[in-house]
Amino acid sequence: MPTRDLRRGGNTVIALIILVILLFPLYWMLNIALQPGESLASTDWLPTAPGWSNFSRALSTQGDSLVTSLVVAVGAVVVCLALAAPAAYGLAQLGLRGSRSMVFGTLITQMVPGIVIANALYSAYVDLHLVNSTFGLILADASLGLPFSIVLLRAFMVSIPREVVEAALVDGANRFTAFWRVVLPMSRNALITAGLFTFLFAWSDFMFALTLNTTDAVKPITLSMYEYIGAHVSDWGAVMATAVVSAVPAAILLVLAQKYVAAGITGGSVK
Repeated sequence: MPTRDLRRGGNTVIALIILVILLFPLYWMLNIALQPGESLASTDWLPTAPGWSNFSRALSTQGDSLVTSLVVAVGAVVVCLALAAPAAYGLAQLGLRGSRSMVFGTLITQMVPGIVIANALYSAYVDLHLVNSTFGLILADASLGLPFSIVLLRAFMVSIPREVVEAALVDGANRFTAFWRVVLPMSRNALITAGLFTFLFAWSDFMFALTLNTTDAVKPITLSMYEYIGAHVSDWGAVMATAVVSAVPAAILLVLAQKYVAAGITGGSVK
């Protein structure tokens, strides 16, 4: 027992050290943001006299970009799930020929570099008049999470017993009703997981935001921060405050959805 307790205590210490190393950049970012008027060289280890002026400036200058990113990310989640859920249902429950090849092809699409997709989309967007539009950016960001969402939802829906769907059909439901009223409620955890990752993909997207926007009409927070750093490279307090503010929505979403994410990722691993 003493040896086991010693080993467990050692593992705990190692885990705490790794956690401190991983979280230190986040702490330092917040520390600089709370010390107005300080340069990087003179920043104290602790914010002894914290101030909120940097956050006020960040919200006043980046508020519109935060709203734009929120609209684009939520829209990307809606579009992605609206396309991925029926596709995953068809691949998992309808016994389509070549479904395995389709899943493999979906996985292959995730290997294509983002810059290649962005360049191809720009030419298409010019013809479709979707450049510098919120809807165009929503479609582009939805494509980031679509392959992952299809694969994840299919893996979960495969584990749903066919007898459950067949019972709904016997009771008079059609395929769409069975999908809407039976399959989707049972796939709640997988849907939340796919939606969360799609939100994070869209929220952190920089490539599409830079390539598909040539004006300031649509400026997500990632692109706005890039321009803000270039204009305020000597004012790191405001820059770090902007980074903290932009990280808050994603952090809150991760905390609220963590139990659904764990269940959604592991739900399709056991049939």
